[in-house]
Amino acid sequence: MQSKKLSGSKLGVPSQKFLDIAEIREDSVIMKDGTLRAVLLVSSINFALKSVDEQNAIVQAYMEFLNSLDFPIQIVIQSRRMNIDGYLNQLKENEKTLTNELLKRQISNYRDYVKQLIDLGDIMQKRFFVVVPWNPATDKQKGFFQRLAEVLSPKLTVHLGEERFQKQKFDLSIRVNQIVSGLSSMSLNAVQLDTQSLIELFYTVYNPEMFQTQKLAEMAQIQLEPT
Repeated sequence: MQSKKLSGSKLGVPSQKFLDIAEIREDSVIMKDGTLRAVLLVSSINFALKSVDEQNAIVQAYMEFLNSLDFPIQIVIQSRRMNIDGYLNQLKENEKTLTNELLKRQISNYRDYVKQLIDLGDIMQKRFFVVVPWNPATDKQKGFFQRLAEVLSPKLTVHLGEERFQKQKFDLSIRVNQIVSGLSSMSLNAVQLDTQSLIELFYTVYNPEMFQTQKLAEMAQIQLEPT
């Protein structure tokens, strides 16, 4: 997006042209080179609070998990400032319904305390993701100029054939299930992000400040401009 006041009548280059993502479809990220990605949101454990035996078991399970993989994965840790606006708004609504003045003051003081604690402490929230790729063998046979054209021209790869896409999505799901099973051996829960969650994830990554003030609409309400 670019302001017309700053750029005049000439429109800037769409930001999508600089991204490696061509499309987000059916809980999968389609890259401009035709490969697919699935993103898993993974829970965390407090390793320091575990006993020595439990720590050794977790490390051993992690080693076995990595050794069982015959494809690369990407582990991403996202840190962002904790947003508790919804919780504070709920407290404010509860305060309005109370008739006891003492309870109203206590809720008001508690709400102010929590807000100041978050603001002064600059408390960060961490989320953990595992990115699972799928690269069809046919893509490895493409020449340099064909791959370069796909990167520069998203239209060449945005619309995968339905049959081909479903086949690649099925193969990707096998890898996803393998990752989920391996993580469960370390008492870690993993869930694959759906289409709406993927859009919100990349929206927060590329618009960290805007996300705090302008929430993303539901996928059904998002209108995409033709490229």
